[in-house]
Amino acid sequence: MSHVLIVEDEAHLAKGLQYNLEAEGHSVAVVGDGERALELLLGKSAKPTAFDAVVLDVMLPGKDGFAVAAELRAAKQYVPVLMLTARGRPEDVLKGFASGADDYLPKPFELPILLARLQGLLRRREWMQQSLASSAAPAAGNQEYEAFSFHGRTIDFGKLELRVNGNTIQLTLMEAELLRHLIRNEGRVVSRKSILEEVWGLHEDTDTRAIDNFIVRLRRYIEDNPAEPRHLLTVRGVGYRFVAEPEKE
Repeated sequence: MSHVLIVEDEAHLAKGLQYNLEAEGHSVAVVGDGERALELLLGKSAKPTAFDAVVLDVMLPGKDGFAVAAELRAAKQYVPVLMLTARGRPEDVLKGFASGADDYLPKPFELPILLARLQGLLRRREWMQQSLASSAAPAAGNQEYEAFSFHGRTIDFGKLELRVNGNTIQLTLMEAELLRHLIRNEGRVVSRKSILEEVWGLHEDTDTRAIDNFIVRLRRYIEDNPAEPRHLLTVRGVGYRFVAEPEKE
């Protein structure tokens, strides 16, 4: 049984979600503001609960959903987050991913879609836990890019980890998926439009500067000198190109 936290200030919507999630066999807690959500998720409450996933609305009294997600990730709390955003606001979607959300769903939504998205996040969490519990390394080629090594760096897509210079950096799901997309197209130019559609599933006429912000963050992770990148290259006016092993200067 999975433990799910719903963070939603619209009481009727929160109760409806709770009823349906419990009918699916989940254990559900509901809070109506970001501060209370952080108390529960970061163990600051009298009775902290370990949650397997969070359904997080953007528009909340006090701290909004973006701030909640960002504080969770800053505290190294990587519980999967399904963010609920306003319809017609792709900028909210991109801002949600930048703050650390793992998936999004625009309001109003169909219940079966929410259940399917949530189940997908729970399955990924279960796979990650199984991977962490296993002492054996995955067989080479067992899964497409389960782990990818380049220039002394290793990305473990199962654990959402980047290992570089003896340090381990925890990636969000969207950071890992963006890296996976670039790696699949190694050496080729990947347009911003392709990233919007194939990584984030956005087809609207969206401001692509949010992608640039993601790239800046990824460069901090993998580049020796982020100001002079050698792996994540900008192709002016088009997009980006990933180079695993740059030529020696």
